[in-house]
Amino acid sequence: MIQLTNLNKTFGQNIAVSNMNMTLTEGKVMGLIGQNGAGKTTTFRMLLNFIKPTSGTITWNGQPITQNDKQHIGFLPEERGLYQKRTVEEQILYFAELHGMKRSDARIALKDWMKRLDVVGKVSDKVQSLSKGNAQKVQMIASLIFEPSLLILDEPFSGLDPVNTNLMMDEIIRLRDNGAMIIFSSHDMNNVTKISDDLTMLKRGKIVLQGPVQNIREQLGRTRVYVESSTSSAALKAIDGVTSVTPHGVGYDLILSEEEAGHRVFDLVTKNGYIPAFSQQPPTLDDIFRQEVAIHD
Repeated sequence: MIQLTNLNKTFGQNIAVSNMNMTLTEGKVMGLIGQNGAGKTTTFRMLLNFIKPTSGTITWNGQPITQNDKQHIGFLPEERGLYQKRTVEEQILYFAELHGMKRSDARIALKDWMKRLDVVGKVSDKVQSLSKGNAQKVQMIASLIFEPSLLILDEPFSGLDPVNTNLMMDEIIRLRDNGAMIIFSSHDMNNVTKISDDLTMLKRGKIVLQGPVQNIREQLGRTRVYVESSTSSAALKAIDGVTSVTPHGVGYDLILSEEEAGHRVFDLVTKNGYIPAFSQQPPTLDDIFRQEVAIHD
């Protein structure tokens, strides 16, 4: 377990992280979200000991993070850092050895990873010959090949198509299921929802929301409804507790002022019997993100 306790980081007069408390647990994924400049990358850099906190502590199982601990940390930076004129194999073997892996084991594992992430290219290819997406997958391999105990991913899916995003997600989930602690940042709330067990939302360096993803969504109530019905938009808007009605495909998205309004919507749209679809859900993370940003501006 890794604990960040009363963590603060300032750069001159600028407060990058303010009184942060966070726990990373074995076998769990923490999604770290926030606008640009919210403090996500600064948090990662403190975890990696690239920069020192102004105050507060970071501990791994109750002790300061040691040099030996660092060998068990995988890191994928937002600014990709592969050597363009070196081959895939040269770089991966180098990073694997830095993390205590035998060269012979890393060479065998690399071939398996190339297949699992569907990298288009050979281990003997220079990185500069790879597409951006394949180079990104190679950097992911460098972060994962030694099976880290802590994995830090800064915008790991940026620029990837949906198929390759799912390949990367599968490996993150596999590592989580094998007991790793994982923290990652993303601006895509759908990706955060898919693989995060817990969520921390930052606003100007301060935590504004934290907890299990589903708990955060549920505590705001089931105030979103999707319905497919012959009922008119005007009739839906007239229901007490319905604050907005937006066309969505063959149906409508409704926002409710209170969860109980869903009963009134359901009663109206089903008064003549069967309808193709009715779903009442809590707000999405994207909804919550926009709401919290507006509240704290």
